[in-house]
Amino acid sequence: MAPISKKLKTQKDSSINTNFQPSFTEKKHQGIDGDNHDGFSTDSLDDESDSEDDDPEVMDDDADFPDEHSFHQRTRIELSPSPEPESGPSITTTALPSRIKLPSRVPVSRVKSSLPASSSSSFGPSAESLTKTLAAEQENDQDSQVDSIIQELKKKKTFSSIGVSNALIAAMGTMSIRRPTSIQEGCIPAILAGRDCIGLAQTGSGKTLAFALPILQRISRDPYGIWAVVLTPTRELAFQIAEQFHVLGVPLHIKTSVIVGGMDVIAQAQELVNRPHVIVATPGRLADLLKGSGMEWGLDKVQTLVLDEADRMLTPTFAADLAYIFSRIPEERQTCLFTATESDAIRTLEQREPKKGKEKIFVHKVASDTTTVSTLKQHYLFIPSHIRETYLYYLLLNPPESIKHLIRANPNPTSSSKPISSKRKRNPPVSSATTAVSEDVETRPWPPSTIIFTSRCQTAAHVQALLTELEIPSVALHSYLSQHERLQSLSTFRAGRAPVLIATDVGSRGLDIPEVALVVNWDCPRVGEDYIHRVGRTARAGRGGVAITMVTERDTELVEVIEKKINATLSEYTLPEDKVLESLNKVSTAKRVAAMALHDSGFGEKQKNRAALEKRRQKRDAAKKALA
Repeated sequence: MAPISKKLKTQKDSSINTNFQPSFTEKKHQGIDGDNHDGFSTDSLDDESDSEDDDPEVMDDDADFPDEHSFHQRTRIELSPSPEPESGPSITTTALPSRIKLPSRVPVSRVKSSLPASSSSSFGPSAESLTKTLAAEQENDQDSQVDSIIQELKKKKTFSSIGVSNALIAAMGTMSIRRPTSIQEGCIPAILAGRDCIGLAQTGSGKTLAFALPILQRISRDPYGIWAVVLTPTRELAFQIAEQFHVLGVPLHIKTSVIVGGMDVIAQAQELVNRPHVIVATPGRLADLLKGSGMEWGLDKVQTLVLDEADRMLTPTFAADLAYIFSRIPEERQTCLFTATESDAIRTLEQREPKKGKEKIFVHKVASDTTTVSTLKQHYLFIPSHIRETYLYYLLLNPPESIKHLIRANPNPTSSSKPISSKRKRNPPVSSATTAVSEDVETRPWPPSTIIFTSRCQTAAHVQALLTELEIPSVALHSYLSQHERLQSLSTFRAGRAPVLIATDVGSRGLDIPEVALVVNWDCPRVGEDYIHRVGRTARAGRGGVAITMVTERDTELVEVIEKKINATLSEYTLPEDKVLESLNKVSTAKRVAAMALHDSGFGEKQKNRAALEKRRQKRDAAKKALA
């Protein structure tokens, strides 16, 4: 990726008016008839990346085409005498450039019109017989194509063919799920057979159903006690998985409980006393409840354990809690791991020899050249770091062409978000300018459904306050919010009552919001896996989507890390700088007001105090251990 590095590095410390358009160099290329023609080729950056509007089926406007006479000279029908009339006419073509596409067969009407009306022995078979022969060949070819399509359809498996029960198939029908995905085809039969399983597939490929369906089916045969435990790294993902278990499990009378932090501990303990069939939990809260459970409930009857987002779960962050949970679950359990990114820990498990009496771990990987889906258009936007907010504002109001049709009217024009500054002003003067702005906001269309990812909670809160001041409805999702606030933000965004969600990486894993059209990385992810999971929130289940990563002069190496991880090249996305800067004063004012509002609200103070108390507690515990 030296070319991209060179391009980005040369633009360090550039002024606002730096021209970011790719350069063009003149060169010669060989024409159709061997003549030299003047042409253009983009620099190495553009050679490596495809524009979002490129279409391989559309020929270049600047390409050199042969004239009509030359074309017909190269494609002609020669009718020559033949000792064997059965051979018919021969169709001869000379070499043509690859960008000139010929029809696979000369139409029968053209052949018929080019032949003499009467038959002659010197010309082989008559025009009428030749026409019938070619028509018969076309019918045979069409029949063979139909047969091949039928064979392909037969090869595609159905839920019934991989062992899913009729009750679950009917439940999926209500969700408009008709056929299994590749990860489901591979893993469902293995899990139904009781084998340990590792499933790796791209984001949005249906991994949740790959373990939920076989678990529900096995529970329905003999429902008793706590049968399965599903562990996830984030609370939001736990609620989402539990929702799918609930929807599919209701017809089978299967109960599901969500055990995560930020919720009432006593209420959760009571849920576990009632012994739900499936527990979907985060490791920390489940471990805490297990330690205080006594004999009221336990996990000694658990048959299946699932680690979703396993690459994140098998890290030191969750090691202690997982070790305790594993010690309370039978060793004979079935264990399933699912993830979109393969880590060293997962590779080690894949190669581990099975315990005595158990089969080797079943591993299913969905083959792909890249770790992101082909329907996702991935770009980087090179910007000066000090006007990042201005570029974001313009991008939201002027999204990429491929998703511009998803812009929608403001559904609540009379209740548009009020700017923070309105709370700080007393009796603001009424003027035609104020009225005009108000009317513009009420009629301004909403951007397509967008998720903006930031690396810090403080940044997420700042961006939300900024967009609120700019009167773009948005909600936030980060760890400084209470669990109720986080769920409320997700609910608002899912329901389409706010077009923009600003989230930290707590929202990057597993969340399935199909309508998301655009993902914006406010700052460049420092780890390739984080990038994969962030952009995986769009272009899900075969849909299209766009991901744009904001890159500053300090992020050159990070772009290289991402491209190496995804085995693909990010193409440059450009915005008209003169139009972007038209909003500079407006955005700068909103930025100052948002910063003052966050300061006045004491954002993050409670979390900082809590962290300080935790550090003092850890020091006190360490001192007690030293004295003992």
